[in-house]
Amino acid sequence: MTSLASERSWLLDPGLLKLVHQCRRMIHTEFGVKLHLTEEHLEQRLADYARKTRSSQLIRTWETLKERVPHLDIAEAEDDKSEGAKRTYRGQAIAEDGNDKNSHQEGEEARPRRTKVIYRGQVVG
Repeated sequence: MTSLASERSWLLDPGLLKLVHQCRRMIHTEFGVKLHLTEEHLEQRLADYARKTRSSQLIRTWETLKERVPHLDIAEAEDDKSEGAKRTYRGQAIAEDGNDKNSHQEGEEARPRRTKVIYRGQVVG
């Protein structure tokens, strides 16, 4: 079993550490999340935020980091396989449950609203 220190030996390279710091800074700016270098799943969390971001600079920085550290790309590919075909909206996974408003089976009538809807002072259907 490998230790966390041996898995993170690539962080001792000053150039790679600079890229990680840039990613962390941009993630903190955009998402308000502070990632620490001692976190157990730092690489995975960096990859997750790089997928969710709208910042092209963060995407470029993450891609540069993946090119220089080959095992980061492998870990991300394994996670993509495990997620399967999850639907996403703006980088967030959409819950796959059948409780949608518009989904009802054939032969089943749509249920009436439980709450009173008021539009311009009038009660609507």
